Amino acid sequence: MGKENLSKTGEGNKESFRDRIATVDESGKRKWVFAQKPKGKLYNIRSYVSWFFFLLFFSLPFIEVNEQPLFLFNVVKAKFILFGKVFWPQDFFIFGLGMLTFIVFIVLFTAAFGRLFCGWVCPQTIFMEMFFRKIEYFIEGDAAQQKMLAKAPWTGSKIFKKVSKHIIFYICSFIIANFFLSYIIGVKELWKIITEPVTQHIGGFLSLAVFSGVFYAVYAFFREQVCTVICPYGRLQGVLLDKNSMIVAYDYQRGEPRGKFNKKVERTQGDCIDCYQCVKVCPTGIDIRNGTQMECVGCTACIDACNAIMDKINKPLGLIRYASELGIEKKEKLQYTGRMKLYTVLLGVLMTVLAFLLVTRKEVDTTIMRTPGMLYQERGTDSVSNLYNIKVANKTTNSIPLQLKLENASGQIEIVGGHSVQVKEQGEGTGSFFIILPRSIIHERKTLLKIGIYSNNKKIDVISTNFLGPVQ
Repeated sequence: MGKENLSKTGEGNKESFRDRIATVDESGKRKWVFAQKPKGKLYNIRSYVSWFFFLLFFSLPFIEVNEQPLFLFNVVKAKFILFGKVFWPQDFFIFGLGMLTFIVFIVLFTAAFGRLFCGWVCPQTIFMEMFFRKIEYFIEGDAAQQKMLAKAPWTGSKIFKKVSKHIIFYICSFIIANFFLSYIIGVKELWKIITEPVTQHIGGFLSLAVFSGVFYAVYAFFREQVCTVICPYGRLQGVLLDKNSMIVAYDYQRGEPRGKFNKKVERTQGDCIDCYQCVKVCPTGIDIRNGTQMECVGCTACIDACNAIMDKINKPLGLIRYASELGIEKKEKLQYTGRMKLYTVLLGVLMTVLAFLLVTRKEVDTTIMRTPGMLYQERGTDSVSNLYNIKVANKTTNSIPLQLKLENASGQIEIVGGHSVQVKEQGEGTGSFFIILPRSIIHERKTLLKIGIYSNNKKIDVISTNFLGPVQ
């Protein structure tokens, strides 16, 4: 950021923080992060956001619409439910557009608002910082106490605290795994796995064991490494951000040069008193004063910590704040720029188009094709028929009988084997039928026909097809 606002101590190591991630030392060994318990205005707001997230996460699987889950993402069976509507492979184009919209959303959102998502609503951040970290604080104490406990010999007290923490961590991970699985297979199927014999649901129990183990490993051991090593979003940050993007930034114009605070001496240095509070509370172990870094998830813990110090020494708040690199350089406040407005409009348009497709999606998808390899058939001296195949995907939760009617020509339709095409709920139906037309209305080799699809005398779709006949 600008002058890189680097520490004035250790001139020979100015750029050393760029050589490796903050949680790895010079020898390549991991440095465990003992983050100091944050507090402040932004942390309180984040807590409220996390409570809302937990409420949604643990309640949505139980909400049903038309006896269907509100959300279901069954990748194995290629069945997806969004807001109670069932999506099948036939709706792949909507998912393709949805994925494209999501990617564009990430690019535009990050370019304008930085890693706001990571710090405020990312499930990894919320569960780690607002759930598991709080359990850790409760059992092992604040950062200083955790460091002392880590260095202490294995006494009865230490064993009790460590074992208690990891048992609670695993129980919580198991609970989270159950809810996570309920988003894939549904609460009813999950309940069967829990209540019925293990031999009937070996795959389900293995899934629970794997998910529980993964969540436990992430929150007990891997922790912030998920954001800095695994998550592709963190890696993309370097190419998605620019000098106008909103980031958590240190105001080096105001803070430098740094110097210890002495209330008895008139201060001639910058506002940063080198207290390292911003470093101590960082969950990824970085020094935000070194500028924009890949490890920063935008959690705002450093903002609260710095504001508390500024308040104590009677300096203006916001030495660390939401800002853009260009705003810090030009000493300007963060503004809702024309670029941000344009990106917001684009995001709104994309979301509107996707919402329109979701709302107008057909719940009964019908495909009609002439039977390949067959010509027309003579029906006496005054009529001609064509044989067609029909395939129907019923995305509703009810079985439906379908009737077929000609919409733009006089003639009749004969369904092979009955008077309607029966389609089971959330299933597919197939059938064959003849279209019979009088010779008198056939004037071309191909005649365009429109076939109305009816269910219980209600028109639900109109399909166009060609009728092959003799040339008069």
